[in-house]
Amino acid sequence: MSLIITGSHVLHPGAADPAAQTLYIADGRFVEDAPQGAQTFDGKGLIAAPGIVDLGVFATDKPAFHFGGITRAALMPDRTPPLDDPGAVRSATRSGKPDFWVHPLGAATKGLAGSELAELALMKDAGARGVATGRGWIADSGVMLRVMGYAAALDLPLFVHSEDGGLTGHAVATGGETATRLGLPQAPAMAEALSIARDLMLAEESGAHVHFRQVTTARGFDLIRDAKARGLRISCGITPAHLFLSDIAVTGFRTFARLSPPLRAEEDRLACIAAVADGTVDVISSGHDPRGPEDKRLPFADAAPGMAGAETLLAMALGLVRDGHVSMGRLFELLSGNPARILGVEAGRIAPGCEADLILIAPDAPWQVDSSRMAAQAGNTPFDGLPVQGRVRHLIKGGVVIK
Repeated sequence: MSLIITGSHVLHPGAADPAAQTLYIADGRFVEDAPQGAQTFDGKGLIAAPGIVDLGVFATDKPAFHFGGITRAALMPDRTPPLDDPGAVRSATRSGKPDFWVHPLGAATKGLAGSELAELALMKDAGARGVATGRGWIADSGVMLRVMGYAAALDLPLFVHSEDGGLTGHAVATGGETATRLGLPQAPAMAEALSIARDLMLAEESGAHVHFRQVTTARGFDLIRDAKARGLRISCGITPAHLFLSDIAVTGFRTFARLSPPLRAEEDRLACIAAVADGTVDVISSGHDPRGPEDKRLPFADAAPGMAGAETLLAMALGLVRDGHVSMGRLFELLSGNPARILGVEAGRIAPGCEADLILIAPDAPWQVDSSRMAAQAGNTPFDGLPVQGRVRHLIKGGVVIK
């Protein structure tokens, strides 16, 4: 399909503000000139932005992704069975096409057990765009160094979970007043910084590109800033939950706020906002991990961590713009441009030659988060009942209008 999109204001990641521009699409890609016989699509009153590239989801939940403007997602290897062999990776790459693209991340170790390396090269050949430790931490530093060495040799980014398992154990909350008052098993927030410090040393030794999937503490961000200043090949991400909620949200044993890593103290939440504003954070992702009643309607300590984040990602992230922390252009670097660059895919930008993944947004459109009406497989969102602004009115994937 060939398209001419008129009337919208186009947002280029990195630009200060969207600007009026006519867009041309042919053969699934953006082109410089109007293609012959193209259909005209009216985007009047809307902002045209690159489709969101969600970096690190735990389920391919297509209706939720379409609602939230997500056109591609990097799929974590935490499946049953895990994505630790070429066949599973190859199957995952096909699972969303044609209207949604899945970029699988291969398991760093067999069975995600943290001991024996998986077939990283074969998984790359099968379509893996990165390697990941999954929800857990690889405790053996020797194994982790070998994983990083192979990832560096294969030019694959390594996605790591940053919590020292020796400190966290069976903890379900961040150490502090809230966890103590509720009597919850807790671990100190420094478990994150300790994990990051070790992996930064290993990254420096190996030369690997390490992506710290979720950094959520002030001490963790201090380490990331220092490592970036020294030129290490690292990047880091965060989810809206850790930007807008503190550990107070678990009061009342609200299992929808049971996350991994757990929600932090207010001072750490403010440090997360500052890290987005000063450019330390590279990616904002949804952490999409829908959990049904069988996983969430349990005592807090027994409930599974995770949240359905795809549908609320854009609306919550737009709050950073309204609060003056980032510009719209910077926001879509975090949501689209940087994730695409980390994965090495020709997306995340509106430029001739790039794949035509596009969303048209009404940034001020009001709506209310309602867990009972979400399109996700399960509506376990800690933002249930929250009034928000920002809706995706239209989504174009590879030049094809999906909605």
